[in-house]
Amino acid sequence: MNKYSVKCLLCGEVHDPYSLNCKKGDDSLLRAHYTAKQLIPTDMPGIWRYYNWLPTEGIIEEGSGRTVTYKSESLASALGLDDLWIAFNGYWPEKDAYIMTCTFKDLESFPTMQRLREQEDKRIIVVASAGNTARAFAHACSITGQPLLLVVPKDSAHRLWTLHDDNHSVCLVTVEGDYFDAISLAGKLASREGFVNEGGAKNIARRDGMGTVMLDAVLTSNKLPDHYFQAVGSGTGGISAWEASMRLLEDGRFGDTLPKLQLGQSLPCAPLYSLWNAVDVVDAECPEGMYDDVLFNRKPPFAVKGGVKDALEATGGTIYAVNNKEASAAQELFERSEGIDINPAAAVAVASLVQAVKAGNVKSADKIVLNITGGGQKRLMQDYELKQLPVSLTVSAKDEDAEAKVVEKAMELFGALL
Repeated sequence: MNKYSVKCLLCGEVHDPYSLNCKKGDDSLLRAHYTAKQLIPTDMPGIWRYYNWLPTEGIIEEGSGRTVTYKSESLASALGLDDLWIAFNGYWPEKDAYIMTCTFKDLESFPTMQRLREQEDKRIIVVASAGNTARAFAHACSITGQPLLLVVPKDSAHRLWTLHDDNHSVCLVTVEGDYFDAISLAGKLASREGFVNEGGAKNIARRDGMGTVMLDAVLTSNKLPDHYFQAVGSGTGGISAWEASMRLLEDGRFGDTLPKLQLGQSLPCAPLYSLWNAVDVVDAECPEGMYDDVLFNRKPPFAVKGGVKDALEATGGTIYAVNNKEASAAQELFERSEGIDINPAAAVAVASLVQAVKAGNVKSADKIVLNITGGGQKRLMQDYELKQLPVSLTVSAKDEDAEAKVVEKAMELFGALL
């Protein structure tokens, strides 16, 4: 019996398990449907604890961490909440949290890399990122040896650190431009022979990997929450939480109501907030001035079938817009209350929760899951030396020959691996 099948949400047709798009051309995400209807955790390491609801036929044994969920006392008390659960993604050994990149993007990279291994695909995987996703894929590829071409905005290069001594399988290219420019260049590169696109929101491995945040939170707390808070850029994490919640609903042991998605974006560059609320808060200079520019994506999967709009409507959710002052205050509040540092993006989620409490959108007795999408980097630096990934090439987004220059550099670096 097959572990899972993959179907188009629009036409319902079953597709090859490694497909990214409907072969009929439908503007829809594909979704995995698992044979196991109840979630039974395994004794495998890291994210593979949720192997039965991950679209892989094997695991990468080394290097994977997972979400650690615990019930908050201090932050909950500060906000007047009785049932607040924190889903922590990062490094916090005192809590047995060992995501060594300090970002929940690890939950995407390991299932994605495992699927490439299953296909025996040796092509160069192309990843565009504003920092966290790139760091996660660099970590996974340094373990598996899969050749990886990272395309990131030049101003994001400081986020590209690693704990590995040997990163020969990683080529880091920086773009003089923003995240959208990096995405555009990566898309052109991925269409060339010898390269492959990791798929973004269309990749079921990425979504179901991120969905394990909800799985961990519900298994730990024994019930689906009333509300789920997360900061988002593309919104794929929100989609993932929704899909995982539907599976848990079908499981039948954790409640009968979907959690309300409460998503946060960072002003002044909040496209999803603009689309959801029919207002324009996206400045022409975006992503400048953001508390964390990893939360900016010019073309999020909003209206696509199975996308952010559907997820918000299905759960009765909403999106908050957070300014820098609110995010800074929320970060200070969390770190003082819980005793661990968090990434700026996670601070936007905390600020969204603060807004919701003040607005009366959540009640004191409501069960709430707060996804801390990244944390513990300062704690990690106490135990490990962070090594900056070297930049292999810098190109201008306006350079007509940028694509050719990157291909030449990648082939130069990866010739022995291909």
